[in-house]
Amino acid sequence: MSTEHPETRVVHPAVTTPAGSRPLGVPIYQSHLFAFDDADEMAAAFDGPDGAFFYNRLGNPTVRAFENAVADLEGGVSAHATASGMGAINAVLMALLKSGDHVIAQSCLYGGTYTLLKDLTERWGVEVTYVSGEDPAEVRDALRPETKVLYLETIANPTTQVADLPALAGALGEGSGVLTVVDNTFATPLLCRPIEHGVDIVVHSATKFLSGHSDIVGGIAVFADAAVHRTVWDHAVELGSTADPFAAWLALRGLATVGLRVARQNETALELARRLSGHPAVRRVDYPGLPEHPQHEAAGRLLGGRGGGVLSFELAGGRAAGRTFVEAVRLVSLAPSLGDVKTLVMHPASTSHRKLDAAALAAAGIGEGTVRLSVGIEHPDDLWADVEQALAKAG
Repeated sequence: MSTEHPETRVVHPAVTTPAGSRPLGVPIYQSHLFAFDDADEMAAAFDGPDGAFFYNRLGNPTVRAFENAVADLEGGVSAHATASGMGAINAVLMALLKSGDHVIAQSCLYGGTYTLLKDLTERWGVEVTYVSGEDPAEVRDALRPETKVLYLETIANPTTQVADLPALAGALGEGSGVLTVVDNTFATPLLCRPIEHGVDIVVHSATKFLSGHSDIVGGIAVFADAAVHRTVWDHAVELGSTADPFAAWLALRGLATVGLRVARQNETALELARRLSGHPAVRRVDYPGLPEHPQHEAAGRLLGGRGGGVLSFELAGGRAAGRTFVEAVRLVSLAPSLGDVKTLVMHPASTSHRKLDAAALAAAGIGEGTVRLSVGIEHPDDLWADVEQALAKAG
């Protein structure tokens, strides 16, 4: 029996480790501190992302399990998890850029990314050249000695434009020193692994398809090169965009079913896109799985012939029709996210892209009546019945 007083023993309970068996689920290491028996080992832990765990802001076993799982799915050498998707994007861009640097970016980007680039321009003097994302010659023409990053989205939000990653990354030329960063949230590594196409860094909002159950907010960046990871890690841990162990555990739980969920979501999204294409209230449907989509051929090469779980469509009635539609759905939820097991809808012009003026909206390919639909895993006939009754009210 311990000789310490009860007040001391309750602070220092015995820590049990499994013997003769192993947990099938990843344990939650909900501890922000790790103790050492050797002073030199503790000192060495401060040296980088691969050292021993000692303080959660710099690393945690549960978070590391999530990082390793996504890095493996993406074909990267390492990963860094963050508290949100924007945390990952901020960590990467702020670590790689300084005043006077230049970025080439796809014109149709997630609104939060666009806002970040605008802020980097206004406050840091980082110059940004926007390209369509359709022509490698635009990338070559935009290159400067100061260019440090090419930023793309595998499937753009919300227009579903598919970036020809090998052609665009290849346009930088050998030895340019420019790093290609790709947001792969919409595609997931189940459809596309950008690193296999010459990309240096892949970012995800893990809030979306990777976790898939609307119960966490998280992000992750995956790296093709360990030295680049170290550069970003050094900045990210000081930025404080740290992933929480419990959120990482929930993300791992969701990750176990991502293959099943993504397959169902892709099948249903294609079916809804086909039905929407023939509806009189709909002016245009944007979905890479449709033959008339401008990047249908690229989707065949890069996405395995699939189109993703998100589609957009332009209502003939414009902004008023878009608002009516998103308020008329009943089974579908009006909510500002995507990749969930539930089907979600939003009106980008008044929400995610509200900071873009009319010209910027047009340049990004977003109409006043554009509606974005993130398809869940419900039965497609039930979803269509809800969409159809909402279209009748919006038409």
